Formats: sequence, C-alpha cells, structure tokens
Amino acid sequence: MSGDSNMAPVIIKRKKVVSGGGHHGGAWKVAYADFVTAMMAFFMLMWLLNATTEKQRKGIADYFTPTVAMARVSGGGNGPLGGDSVFAENTLPRMGTGATSLHPNAENRARGSFADGETAEAEAEQEAFEQVEDLLMGRGGESMVADDMLKHIVTRVTDEGLVIEFFGTEAAPLFTGADAPTQLLRDLSLVLVRAASLVTNPVAVEGHVAASPVVLARNPSWDVSGLRATAFRELLVRNGLGAERVHRVTSHADREPAHANLMDPRNNRIEVVFLRSD
Repeated sequence: MSGDSNMAPVIIKRKKVVSGGGHHGGAWKVAYADFVTAMMAFFMLMWLLNATTEKQRKGIADYFTPTVAMARVSGGGNGPLGGDSVFAENTLPRMGTGATSLHPNAENRARGSFADGETAEAEAEQEAFEQVEDLLMGRGGESMVADDMLKHIVTRVTDEGLVIEFFGTEAAPLFTGADAPTQLLRDLSLVLVRAASLVTNPVAVEGHVAASPVVLARNPSWDVSGLRATAFRELLVRNGLGAERVHRVTSHADREPAHANLMDPRNNRIEVVFLRSD
C-alpha cells in the first residue's frame, strides 16, 4: 500500500473538438447567398415593372404561365367544394372571387368580371396610342414632325390616356406674352391635328408655366396658364380639330413643374391628352 501511494496520479484531459460550428462554420454563407439571390430577384422585378409597358408585362407573365393541362369545369373528390372545380361557373362566386369571364354577362361584369370584347377594345386603343406615338416620334422610321420641332415633343402613355407634351425653351418659346402662340406652336398644332385624325378619343388641353419671381406682388401663373391653354384649344379648332372632341381645358399654373428649377423655361409647356374611352 505504501508503495502504491508513491505513484504519481494519472490525469486524463478530454478535449472536445467542434468542427463546422459557431461563427467559423459555413452554414451562414448558404443563408446569406439565398438572401442576396432573393434581393437580386426583387430588384430585377422592380426594374421590370418600371421599364416595361403593360403589353410587355403581359407577355412576360404569359411566358411563365404553367402549360400543364387543367380541367376548368370539373374536379374530383368530395372535399369542401363537393367535387366542383375552383374554376367552375357556380363556384367562383361562393369563394368570393366574383364571376368568371368564361360566359360573361351584364351581371357578371357588374361584379368585377371583364368581357372579352372590353379587353379587345382596350388593346386596340393601346395599339392606336402607340401608332400615334410612333408617327410623332419617328420610331418606325417615318415621322410627321421636322427635326427642329421633334425636340419640343415628349409623349407618354398613362392610365388617363396618351399624353403629348409640347414644351418651350429659352431660345424657342411657345408663346410671346401671355397667350400669343409663336410660329413653332402653330406648326406643332398642325402636327397634332393630323395625329388626332388617327384616333377618335376625346381630348384634354392643359396649360403649365414656369414659376414667377417671388418679388412679384401677385402671382400671374394661374391666369397665364389658363390663357395659354385656351389659346391652344382655339388654335386646334381653327386647324381642323372638332370642337366637340375637346372635353376639358385645365390650368395648372406652376404647380406641376417638369424641371427641378421652378423658373426654368422647360416648365412652360402645353399638354394634350387623348383620353381613354369609358
């Protein structure tokens, strides 16, 4: 026993080795890569929504639409729908999604469905707007506008309709004084009347002006923009546009500037809107 007590104690040290864990592991890299991919897809989606037209977005959506055949009038089983398909004519109203457009009628349209005829009419109107744009801006190789006038025209399609904007510059204004059109604006009005013959939509005329110096005791922007819009409407009618097609004349003063500098001559402009059909 005494001999055994002189032996040195044996110490066993156990070391726990962790591999691939903690902040030195690689699992977080996978999650971060998924996050970056999702953000890239999100920003691409936002860019596409901003950079494409409604017609282009519809084409993209159709491209990603599943092509697997699906029965639209019948469904198997005895589940909550009692064997009916979610696309059945009598199922959609019960599910709160409104009527179907397979067999539209006046009652269905009142509940939110759209007839094929209305869709075709909207598409035809959109194509007509694009044709007017192409002829004005020369996108199809031919333009009804001379090069020196083309730089004074901006077009865009909005929910309200086709907006054609005529703007002046310091070297080439649209008006001399409050309501006296220059030769440039007279020529632009002739071009607009010819373009208006391509469509039958009603027309709205809107006047915009640059801001006046603050030192003025009375701001004339409202009066001047109203006078210019009225003068341009009369110019269009004299050049052949039917007076009944002008549905409104609006004065916007300096409240909707096109340039950050409120007093920039670029803000002096006339906008003509070919309104969408009701």
